[in-house]
Amino acid sequence: MMNYRKIIAGLFLITSFIVTTAFIGPGDGAVQKIAAQLDKWASSNPPEKVYLQFDKPYYSVGDDIWFKAYITLGSLHRLSGLSGVLNVELLDDRDSIKQHIKLPVASGLTWGDFALSDTLAEGNYRIRAYTNWMRNAGEDYFFDKHITIINAINNKVFAKTAYTYATENGKEKVNALINYTDGNGAPYAAKEVKYSVELNGKAIAHGKGITDDKGNLALSFVNSLTAPLSSGRIITDVVLDKNETITKTIPVKATSANVDVQFFPEGGSLVTGINSRVAFKAVGADGLGADIKGTIIDDKLNTVATFSSQHLGMGSFMLIPEVGATYKAHIIFADGSSKDIELPKAVDKGYVLTIGTADPDNLEIKVSTSRQLLIDNTADTLSLIAQSEGQIYYAAKSNPGSTNFTANVSRGRFPSGIVQFTLFSSKGEPLNERLVFIQNPDQLKLNVSTEKQSYAPEQKVKINLNAQTPDAKPVIGSFSVSVTDETKVPVDENSENSILANTLLTSDLRGYIEKPNYYFNNPTDQTRADLDLLMLTQGYHRFEWKQIMNDKFPVITYQPEKTLAISGHITTLGGKPIVHGKVTMLSTRGGFAFLDTVTDEQGRFEFKNMAFADSLKFVIQARTGKDRKNVQIDLDNITQQGVTQNKTAPDIQVSVYDGASDYLKSTRTLYNEELKYGLAKRTIVLKEVVIKDTRTTVKHSNNLNGAGNADQVLTGDQIGMGVMDLSMLEGRLIGVTFRNGVPYSTRGGQMAVYLDGMKLQPGELDMIVMTDIASIEVLRSIAYTGIYGGSGGPGGELILTSKDGSEIYKDNLKRPAPGIITYSPIGYYKARLFYSPQYDDPKTNIPVADLRTTIYWNPDIITDKDGNTSFEFFNAGGKAIYRVVIEGIDGDGNLGRQVYRYKVE
Repeated sequence: MMNYRKIIAGLFLITSFIVTTAFIGPGDGAVQKIAAQLDKWASSNPPEKVYLQFDKPYYSVGDDIWFKAYITLGSLHRLSGLSGVLNVELLDDRDSIKQHIKLPVASGLTWGDFALSDTLAEGNYRIRAYTNWMRNAGEDYFFDKHITIINAINNKVFAKTAYTYATENGKEKVNALINYTDGNGAPYAAKEVKYSVELNGKAIAHGKGITDDKGNLALSFVNSLTAPLSSGRIITDVVLDKNETITKTIPVKATSANVDVQFFPEGGSLVTGINSRVAFKAVGADGLGADIKGTIIDDKLNTVATFSSQHLGMGSFMLIPEVGATYKAHIIFADGSSKDIELPKAVDKGYVLTIGTADPDNLEIKVSTSRQLLIDNTADTLSLIAQSEGQIYYAAKSNPGSTNFTANVSRGRFPSGIVQFTLFSSKGEPLNERLVFIQNPDQLKLNVSTEKQSYAPEQKVKINLNAQTPDAKPVIGSFSVSVTDETKVPVDENSENSILANTLLTSDLRGYIEKPNYYFNNPTDQTRADLDLLMLTQGYHRFEWKQIMNDKFPVITYQPEKTLAISGHITTLGGKPIVHGKVTMLSTRGGFAFLDTVTDEQGRFEFKNMAFADSLKFVIQARTGKDRKNVQIDLDNITQQGVTQNKTAPDIQVSVYDGASDYLKSTRTLYNEELKYGLAKRTIVLKEVVIKDTRTTVKHSNNLNGAGNADQVLTGDQIGMGVMDLSMLEGRLIGVTFRNGVPYSTRGGQMAVYLDGMKLQPGELDMIVMTDIASIEVLRSIAYTGIYGGSGGPGGELILTSKDGSEIYKDNLKRPAPGIITYSPIGYYKARLFYSPQYDDPKTNIPVADLRTTIYWNPDIITDKDGNTSFEFFNAGGKAIYRVVIEGIDGDGNLGRQVYRYKVE
């Protein structure tokens, strides 16, 4: 634990004063306690963050998603050594996890990819990333990015939707106009469309209609739900002809045009007689900022202030509340409608914490006290604490009886990012709070250069990178680079979630942040003013002061994962821990592994420092010290992370092809080129053909003769639930007998037993969990045993195949009997290498036109001691503007991002 007394002593300042008020030095018990409690929290709950850089902002089915992860810790954003495992998930618009991978993390860095199946439905998706340690803080602080995935390969119907809203009998009515066209934009006229509407997972309407000559279908529905809308969609079936119906799903983001407006007095509350800044935020039902304007009117109908939104529905105005007066805002919305909203009532006793941010070098801090409060508390003192990620960077205390005090504090004393200023009473009670964003010029300087600004198609390009600190010192850093064809993949840079926007801003705030990179893409006085409005209106709840001051710290449920591990405890069936019990673990798929251990005094066991691939199944068996089987095995942390409401929902696109028309055309052209030359790797969806065969279906078998080619096949449902070991099948396996649990053929000789392709030894047969067996293939005749030659058994082979996840696992854990469990944890995913053609290699002969959209991706670029590195790749085949995005970090937590462009002509 750090020495907080030294920190506080170094942070106190003697500041400027008004009247007789000034800050005083250290030694105050209340301040020391606040610092000590915050230090406890920071020591036991260091905040870990994850940021993922992607190769591009949207994708098509059949594409690959490439990404690099940066995991940082604490206010200085240094690469984290806390976690060694990262979870990354791809979720669809119904919050269903489509893919989940685990990546090994070294010094806060890792990278991976998702291969998007050709059968994946087009639509809105998101990628979520988190460490096990981050689960303690909750999903609000996970990395979460929205992406759209289009279908450019076999998509016949394109839908574009516009919504309007009304009210019917006091309920919300939604009018949708859906336009259906083919890939060339020709309308689907006079087509029957059947539809159903789901809101919050419940079907609330259905119907059918005929498209008009422009391919439009108009439909309406009434929102009959009382709960707020969390998810919605319209599922439409377009009948192209009697043999073909295409399903298109359209998101419903809102069921009204309502705009929610909230007002936020700076510091927390309005106080009578004190001039206060009041910020506001207007958010539409779709979650996006909405423009408003209006006036502030007192209870005597006097207009005391005017306002209008400045940025994404946010703005502010000044107000001096009078004693006994009330105020309301008369709001005029963009459509001309209006509404009155009461402002928060001003209090007669209180404090106002004001922080001016207009000065680019200093923060102007002012604390004002109401006169009545000062009369009642003449000897009271106030303490001001400024912290970031649990680290205190400024602390001060007022003189007793002060009416107000001020201070000018250099921005340079704080790290870049969010700083929380909190005003405390002499009893250590939090009174007021204000968030300030510090945007210091402390980013890495990334100098990117090429030999020239224009290149030819398919020409080799060498890009040089030099990384320096702000004071021009070279740095060794880790970087990732993406090169895309911007002509085909246009990007809204303000909407990106860059390494700067994520690490410094969005990872610390709850809720949705609209256009996060706007504040970092090209910082100006205007963007900094808009960012300050965001600080005044957005929530920050990493912790609650009252709980910390009362020693109520968050419970640590999830420990940092250093490596993959399987741990738990064993008990009697009555729940009593079993001391020195025997625990064994067996895995056969992907290579044989057998481990054993004993439990400690609490009945706990652990198999640690493991590294295994995904889709591996383990059989864990436990016994008492006296080798009794009737025990209970419970594993640690096997529950998957739940999925709550999507915080990126406002980014959902109603029409997924908006802004991606060029990408759609280029992807389709590339696929057709690959198809022409026989290079297409994507699935071609064929019409269903029904083939009838009497042979028993066997899936996933490693039978060298081919699945199902055997003298006898017994499937899992034929085995039955009562069979606990292999020998119980004697009499049902034709020509097979058992001696001491070992199978023999009646034709003579011991039989070899294979489980998922791995040959088992006789002593391992009792480890087989029969309820997990999908099929048993009996090979006794020379027609089937001959292929095994000398590697099999003299009496033939038994080929056992385990059930896969779709057959057995609702979860990843099964308990076939007391003392035995089967467990399929998520293992490490092996990241693939990005491929780009090498046109200077004489062996390279690619007849297909090179129409790539991601030209180059490299997640592992390291600068040397002089801050230099370089990388090379070949351009694709067309003329375009190429966009190079480099992001990264050095060992001191300094962040860097640079966007560079060059022409291909």
